[in-house]
Amino acid sequence: MIKEAILLLGFGDIAERLTKRLGQDATCHYSITGVRRSKVSNEYADIVQADVRDESAMDSLLQKNFDVVVLTMTPSEMSDEGYRQAYVETSQILLKSLEKKSCQPRLIIFVSSTGVYGQQNTEWVDEHSTTAPSSYSGKRLLEAEKLFVKSKMPCCIVRFSGIYGPGRQRLIEQVKEGHGAAKEPVLYSNRIHAVDCAGVLMHLIEKQRIEKIELLYLATDCEPVPLHDVKQWLAEQLELPDNYLQPKPLGRTLRSSKRCRNKHLLDSGYQFIFPTYREGYHSELKNYKSLKNETPSIVPTRCIDIR
Repeated sequence: MIKEAILLLGFGDIAERLTKRLGQDATCHYSITGVRRSKVSNEYADIVQADVRDESAMDSLLQKNFDVVVLTMTPSEMSDEGYRQAYVETSQILLKSLEKKSCQPRLIIFVSSTGVYGQQNTEWVDEHSTTAPSSYSGKRLLEAEKLFVKSKMPCCIVRFSGIYGPGRQRLIEQVKEGHGAAKEPVLYSNRIHAVDCAGVLMHLIEKQRIEKIELLYLATDCEPVPLHDVKQWLAEQLELPDNYLQPKPLGRTLRSSKRCRNKHLLDSGYQFIFPTYREGYHSELKNYKSLKNETPSIVPTRCIDIR
């Protein structure tokens, strides 16, 4: 069987998880190439060390004909310029290099974020909702999305909500330190486990092999939930004392109080491994059970940006 070639630009955690899912599939249809700035080894992929913002490097990469290209970029710095370089500039260079080729990929997936939505008053949002972000990150992501829409190439944009999982345990750390969330006004959080992020990408890649997929999918789990409720549940699972959590000022996070709807993704046939935060955090909490007899002090922490 001739395998299709997949190019993963920005070979970080999600791309590694996707590679493992594809590589461990007994019916794997793909040969995988990952690209990142630093060296790393992977048993399922050939890793190329390159700067994807270098047009000559991109041209060289694309001398090979790839059937699928997936962009899972990470900014080098949390700033407007960092997001412009990681998302907008990378997308521009990729599309420019692809335009030079006679053979185009069957699918390009651009991983975006629900940060492109500007709603903040607990509204429901989906693929048809207005996008009017106020943050530089949301604006740059939306700018990059529009490049792919205008390109007329076979693209799919996936907007992930707040990703959690191994290595992304800030919420658990906040709860351990006693940082709660106010019950009122309600601050909704939307999240998706990193395992499901890889699952969604694999699902769409496989689905597009046999039928048409949509241009846009909002990828979030099945239960938008008030941040207060999530933190209270985590505190209970960690067996912390009653009233241990103390609400902290909302600060800039209030702009993100919206509820993300995943019906379109579910209708496409995707089945969540962790449909709510309860299933997802269950395995994460095992690492913290040994700390239940400690009495951590309550110290200040930064507000988190809940998507």
